[in-house]
Amino acid sequence: MTRRRASSRAGQLGLSYAETLLAVVVLAVALVPALETLDTAFTGARVSETVIGWQQALATRMEDVRAQPYGDLDAAATAAGSETTPSSYSDPSGGPDRVLVFLARYDGDNADADNNPFTGADPGLLWVRVAVENTPYALTTLVAQ
Repeated sequence: MTRRRASSRAGQLGLSYAETLLAVVVLAVALVPALETLDTAFTGARVSETVIGWQQALATRMEDVRAQPYGDLDAAATAAGSETTPSSYSDPSGGPDRVLVFLARYDGDNADADNNPFTGADPGLLWVRVAVENTPYALTTLVAQ
């Protein structure tokens, strides 16, 4: 009976220094774009969280304003004086993410034919705009008596 000798793989017992160095270099080069991608994802998540917070604040404030009696809203619109002046339903100045509420009488039928919705206002119709200060985020609606 002949026995076969197990072949020895001389020189193949582990990774060589060059192979290890090459693997480390490949990992280091691939790691930079991967980390940049993660940074972009985390930044996007923070921005999304902020915008979602603004949207929730706008929706909540709009519902709060719409729940007010029409007479109170009309009085606040009169006190504000124009559609560009924040009403008393706005947050105090100086706060972060300040929510502004604009109220104005509205010309829904354009009876004066000037195409300006804020002149010749219809009785019993108010324009309401809720916006986050210094952002493009806002909600607008009409409230009828």
